[in-house]
Amino acid sequence: SLSFLLPLSLSLSLHSTFPFLSSSSSWSRQRRSRRGKENNPHLKPTEVVLFEEKNRRKKKDERNMSDAYCSDCKRQTEVVFDHSAGDTVCSECGLVLESHSIDETSEWRTFANESGDNDPVRVGGPTNPLLADGGLSTVIAKPNGATGEFLSSSLGRWQNRGSNPDRGLILAFKTIATMSDRLGLVATIKDRANEIYKRVEDQKSSRGRNQDALLAACLYIACRQEDKPRTVKEICSVANGATKKEIGRAKEYIVKQLGLENGQSVEMGTIHAGDFMRRFCSNLGMNNQAVKAAQEAVTKSEEFDIRRSPISIAAAVIYIITQLSDDKKPLKDISVATGVAEGTIRNSYKDLYPHVSKIIPGWYAKEEDLKNLCSP
Repeated sequence: SLSFLLPLSLSLSLHSTFPFLSSSSSWSRQRRSRRGKENNPHLKPTEVVLFEEKNRRKKKDERNMSDAYCSDCKRQTEVVFDHSAGDTVCSECGLVLESHSIDETSEWRTFANESGDNDPVRVGGPTNPLLADGGLSTVIAKPNGATGEFLSSSLGRWQNRGSNPDRGLILAFKTIATMSDRLGLVATIKDRANEIYKRVEDQKSSRGRNQDALLAACLYIACRQEDKPRTVKEICSVANGATKKEIGRAKEYIVKQLGLENGQSVEMGTIHAGDFMRRFCSNLGMNNQAVKAAQEAVTKSEEFDIRRSPISIAAAVIYIITQLSDDKKPLKDISVATGVAEGTIRNSYKDLYPHVSKIIPGWYAKEEDLKNLCSP
């Protein structure tokens, strides 16, 4: 400013005539502020107002806001990080404090067309408390995840030769996971089966037994304990060739070993015919109304002393419901869908027939319809 060289009266007249001479520091501050706003097209005055209004109502977002010293405001102010432009902007005056900042953190997005044969994953799998090292041991990876050959054949060969006390458990857990996926089981059942197998394996008494039958039996027991039972025939279909007899023996062996470990009998859970109903009806393609009627009928059937297995009762109830509907199912199809022999379904139907009027819901079938059912 040149006003300090002039008398006071002349300085006042010059200030009124030439306003740019007054408070040049204020003029330069406004100029820098405008320049900061012009250089940042993403931060406009209306957006600043809305941001401040929102910031008063909500807690400050630590990812996008922090405190920094603004050379224009001459104090600590809140700054906004504009990630699209890489600018650090004062939220009060709009001055760009730092431009074109580089984000040095890891890029977590994965693009298949850019990764090529390289696996972009930077983290390992989740920990497994059933393994000695928690599943966090270091292994030599293969290209493209788990496929292909080792980058170094000698290193891969030494890794395969190396001793790994958990190698057998890892293979067993993978087999259980494959069986669970094929049956469409939830993760809790798979984890329970892994836990059962680990407890049996720790006793070191399962050597020489059929491994597939043992794993299938663990899965069968886990389904029972989680109240999502599966039939032995269903388990046998994913047991890699193990027979029903072998799975049954393995189940008895596991129950015995777990009983010796705890000093008490193993709780297996109670099987009800209703546990299989929805799945069996889905296999037959029954409509929602028929499924609802079958579920109500099988629940009422528990009030009577019908000495048949729950699976046989479920199959017989499905047979009755389909015979009362327009979409009748052959006995052979019901046998295939439920895994129950046709003769067993007939015998169960014979036991249920005297109680049909009390079992079948009235909204689904009338008395005349029930009388038209074939007598066993």
